[in-house]
Amino acid sequence: MTDLSRLTEGLLQAATRAGADAADAIAIDGTSVSVDVLGGKLEHAERSEGVEIGLRVMVGQRQACVSASDISDRTLAMMAERAVAMAREAPEDPNIGLADPAQLARDWDAERLDMVDAGPAPSPEELQDMAARAEAAALAVTGISQVGSAGASYGSRRIHLAATNGFEGGYARTGTSLSCVAITGEGTKMERDYYGDSRIHRADLDSPEDVGRIAAERTVARQGATKPPTGAYPVVYDERVAGQIIGHLLSAINGGSIARGSSFLRDALGELVLPAGLSLTEDPTMPRISGSKPFDAEGLPVAPRDIVADGVLTGWILDLATGRKLGLPSTANAARGTSAPPSPSTTNIRLTPGRQSRADLLADMGTGLLITSMIGSSINATTGDYSRGASGFWVENGEIVRPVNECTVAGNLRDMLRSLRPANDARLHVGRQVPSLLVEGLTIAGG
Repeated sequence: MTDLSRLTEGLLQAATRAGADAADAIAIDGTSVSVDVLGGKLEHAERSEGVEIGLRVMVGQRQACVSASDISDRTLAMMAERAVAMAREAPEDPNIGLADPAQLARDWDAERLDMVDAGPAPSPEELQDMAARAEAAALAVTGISQVGSAGASYGSRRIHLAATNGFEGGYARTGTSLSCVAITGEGTKMERDYYGDSRIHRADLDSPEDVGRIAAERTVARQGATKPPTGAYPVVYDERVAGQIIGHLLSAINGGSIARGSSFLRDALGELVLPAGLSLTEDPTMPRISGSKPFDAEGLPVAPRDIVADGVLTGWILDLATGRKLGLPSTANAARGTSAPPSPSTTNIRLTPGRQSRADLLADMGTGLLITSMIGSSINATTGDYSRGASGFWVENGEIVRPVNECTVAGNLRDMLRSLRPANDARLHVGRQVPSLLVEGLTIAGG
């Protein structure tokens, strides 16, 4: 097993010798296996493994990043020399810089996050069997004409970060996934839908039979889809797409967008952005959730916080650089890969659940659109004007009456966020735990 600590330390030493004033390094060791089946037989199999390394150097207030997949000592030295040369030619940025040593995370417990499956990794044959069983279960449902794809995958990653400010730490995670896409009808009357599950621990994964069956049942329900009427109607975003609405909120309060002034919420700090009573909590410390981590990409300690509390926006999503630009401390939201500097990003997000089921929301909606799938996007980040393609089901008198497709929903995100009402059906094992959402007053363009 590759010693990632040795690699990052080697990169830092090489950077110092090359003339860097400060540096941080990241090393990622990953293995992944994916298998697709078609007609019960293996269609495609892929395996990848290797180590990637990344180095960021700072010379004064200038920085540069380089990355490589060769981990020889010669490559480490060449990376450092190249990065320092690039940094000397880069423009100055007064906001760059490592964390003060007093800010750094200490005494974390990565094991408490339970991000590694201690059992043996599934073999390619086991993954193929899982995918084949999902495909067979989908085909067994009346009305399914074919399965578009059925696949299973497994991955494991180790991540190690070190910097010249004294920080050093690492952690690992695993994951197993299974998905199925089913198709009904033929030609221009073809409809498709999907279902999939992904877990850190393979034992938690939905059975292949359930994955295939749910994909098929979702698909069969879409038979005979037509366009909905045009007009202003309420909309329920099903749980599987509702997280996208909250994703637009998170993008709007990202420190990068705020610093550029390109956000429809740039003046909303301390104001209601969600209905009173709703909070949006980020918690990177949730056990057994794939987005969890013991520290951020700049070595700062992470902790739960309410980004929105009782409907009120409490702060931005910041790393060190965007925080400095805005005159604020980092919120420990730095994320990075091997080839770019840190940037602000969220991990596990949970929206306050409501007390009603999705069926209750549909009953309250009366007549309107239930969205189960979205395509395309036309969103003005500065104004919040929103337009997206959608498909799902038309609802009358609180009951689903027919499937619909080829429609567009439009509105303004700021108004939409302040009017939403959540159900109680969020999945608690995913990184974005958002239930079905009822949103009033959207414009639907159908037939």
